[in-house]
Amino acid sequence: MTPAAAQKEGPAAMVEGEFVFTEADFRKIAAMVHGDAGIALPQDKGTLVYSRLAKRLRALGLKSFKDYCALVAGAGGVDERQRMLAALTTNVTRFFREPHHFDHLRDQVLPTLARRARSGGRVRLWSAACSSGQEPYSAAMTLLSVLPEAADLDVKILATDIDPNMVAEAREGVYATTLLAGIPDDLRRRWTLPADAGCVRMADEARAVVAFRELNLIGDWPMAGRFDAILCRNVAIYFDDATQSRLWDRLAGQLAPGGVLYIGHSERVSGPAAQILEPVGVTTYRLSGKAAR
Repeated sequence: MTPAAAQKEGPAAMVEGEFVFTEADFRKIAAMVHGDAGIALPQDKGTLVYSRLAKRLRALGLKSFKDYCALVAGAGGVDERQRMLAALTTNVTRFFREPHHFDHLRDQVLPTLARRARSGGRVRLWSAACSSGQEPYSAAMTLLSVLPEAADLDVKILATDIDPNMVAEAREGVYATTLLAGIPDDLRRRWTLPADAGCVRMADEARAVVAFRELNLIGDWPMAGRFDAILCRNVAIYFDDATQSRLWDRLAGQLAPGGVLYIGHSERVSGPAAQILEPVGVTTYRLSGKAAR
């Protein structure tokens, strides 16, 4: 039976195409993605889900999304479920995206942290959705511009992402020269090195201050210490309101006293965290003295 014939005889197709894809299939996929990663997929994302996952059906030799849902929901579909999540996750990133955050980090946050580090103190930053690494390396270059000896001190940037493929790519620290446009010239000259043709790699000092780990933001967080600054940008927009509120609350709980949280340009802190995270700049918040520690 052709897909077209199956669509006529069975439930109505949500998206017309090569594979049978019904509203029931969409609801199952949306429920799994929400349960696994907190991402909310509204009904109007049906075409996006179809287009991104159709290639997975072809690779697996499946005939319908019903078969695909059965696979990823089963015990033997764990790896494919991760691939599904990666396919549906938007990994838009670039060096020094929303540059005002890095200006604030450099001018308002790092001078105090640099003095602490030079006195033997501990400094920790967190890039909470690092994608392919441009955000934490932007933070690293900003850090090194203020504290060039950071790699020799108790200073570290934790960089995490739910997608192990992105974490592996970020850890490599190699980028096409076409991706470097956002890096200020002085930082690019000092903290990147020629690699293969048309590519650069991050300098050893920048790589040394960043530790990459896989982490699900709606799962357990194993970090014991608190952070002086957290970048969690353009992630919460994919969550429903309740999940966003929980995320802001948990992030506030991970900040050291006076710590700073940077969020995405279209995001706003909500829920209980809004009472203890005070705006100090554009989409920039500082943990206030009202926070119960």
